[in-house]
Amino acid sequence: MARQWVLAEAKVGWFWLGKTQKKRAPIAVFAENKCLTNWGIFNMTTSLYDLSVASYKQSLDAVAGYLAKGATHAADNNIDLGSIVDTQLYPDMRPFSFQMHSVVHHSMGAIEGMRTGEFGPPANLAELDYVGFQDLIAQTRSSLEALTSDAINELAGKTVVFKIGETELPFTAENFVLSFSLPNLYFHATTGYDILRMQGVSIGKRDYMGTPRVGT
Repeated sequence: MARQWVLAEAKVGWFWLGKTQKKRAPIAVFAENKCLTNWGIFNMTTSLYDLSVASYKQSLDAVAGYLAKGATHAADNNIDLGSIVDTQLYPDMRPFSFQMHSVVHHSMGAIEGMRTGEFGPPANLAELDYVGFQDLIAQTRSSLEALTSDAINELAGKTVVFKIGETELPFTAENFVLSFSLPNLYFHATTGYDILRMQGVSIGKRDYMGTPRVGT
């Protein structure tokens, strides 16, 4: 029996042939991470799992790393960790505690949003101390590690609606991750980084980035 493909998108774009040559041609993007060009069907290697969970884990690892350095800096310089939790980067911005809750919300919380089809701002946030946030980040990282690629990739193409008040923004799962979830995650991870840097913690860009997913 001939294999049936479900057309997801059709467009004209650049398609690479080898390492140096590329051609512009119609590209039809199909389900199961395949694309059809004038030269045949090719695998598309980026999955929803790669876009979401793998990126979330990289950021969570980075946040855990700079939190550890922040705790060491506080101990070495007699800084109250409680004061860091309440610190704001600017008076009209949310404190460090909200930034950490939001890192969790826009990673594991985003996965739950894709599962249920609905996502909203973080709510009912627990009051935690600095060590409590370290534990929360570690627990979230463990929860992400437990997710399988098959389970996440099954959510591809699913509708996810962001709701705030009477406003509703519909996304596909992929666009939710790329244009909403990840930008929010990076914003809050950066703001947490900035607050620690403002306290004198010796961290830099590598601490923020975490470990890149290198490969060929």
